[in-house]
Amino acid sequence: MIDTPSLVDQYCHGVLRTELGLATFEARLARGEGAPAPGTTLFDTQTGFAVRRWCPPLLGLEPHCPPARYLARRRELGVLEAGRRLLRGSGITTYLVSSGLPDDLTGPEEMAVAGDAEAREVVRLEPLAQQVADTSGTVASFLANLAESVHGAAAHAVAFAAAPSPADGGPALATEPPGPGAVQGAAARWLARRRVGEELTDPVLLGHLVWTAVATGRPLQLHAGPEEPGVRTDPAPLTGFVRATAGLGTDLVLLPGHFHHRHAARLAAAHPHVYADSGAALARTGARAAAVLADILELAPFGKILFSTGAQSLPELHVVGAHLFREALDRVLGAWVAEGAWSPADARRVAHLIAADNAHRVYGLR
Repeated sequence: MIDTPSLVDQYCHGVLRTELGLATFEARLARGEGAPAPGTTLFDTQTGFAVRRWCPPLLGLEPHCPPARYLARRRELGVLEAGRRLLRGSGITTYLVSSGLPDDLTGPEEMAVAGDAEAREVVRLEPLAQQVADTSGTVASFLANLAESVHGAAAHAVAFAAAPSPADGGPALATEPPGPGAVQGAAARWLARRRVGEELTDPVLLGHLVWTAVATGRPLQLHAGPEEPGVRTDPAPLTGFVRATAGLGTDLVLLPGHFHHRHAARLAAAHPHVYADSGAALARTGARAAAVLADILELAPFGKILFSTGAQSLPELHVVGAHLFREALDRVLGAWVAEGAWSPADARRVAHLIAADNAHRVYGLR
């Protein structure tokens, strides 16, 4: 058994504060999936089966119990108590919580208390810009307040995050900061047409935001596309930006969607300042997680791979992400030790790197 006593969940969101019915729970469980086939539910997925395996015992039920029974027990305990039991049962010791999503989600402080763990904030850039726009009357004040807000956030946040590629697949991030005229024009157009709270998708303003964050020196987590149902996040369009940011002192952590972990791992291998997240790929593959992790370990140096759950809204997803990671790590590294390809000491060292030590180094957590 590979020992991973410490887990740093380097990319996650908070959990919902409200009680959920069956349909709402399923929609959160299978974020990005379409409607289930007639006569089935969204529990009939790898993620759903993993929830039924790992989560019921934390609430006093047997593994693989029926979904209806599980959700009844969840409601009986209440959302706060169920969340506390699930988060503490995940074994995660530190949460890096991405802020700014519109749902009623817990923040880092609440996650720390509920999970009996450390928690730090990762500031999402697009919601930050939306908040600044809501309180800025002119283009000049918006841009000045935006720069001040980004640099102010760098004083307390461990990292920034952004999803710079629009849902239609382009354009990718620019390989240099957009000029002042282009930024002012884009800001004027966006402020003139936007509604309060409207999501920022303008590529010039997104590029300006990202390059402003790069200048702070804080690590930058990059989704290759927005977190929308049905959108696959491919890191390939970021290659030019990755090259342009080399040597600037800012680490990039790629958050690829399922199917694109291999390209993220290749970029991490090729560029000293680039790291690859393993969370989304493992969480969606369930019982096949070991095969996906072996892929990542084949392509990226071990000091460039970071554990996360990628969880959002449901504490169950933190549990599933952590257990699938530990199980996959044990299967892959344990097999290599049994074959004599790796020593037990090397397997333990690599396990600790991916589980926590790489995150401690990248985000300066020690």
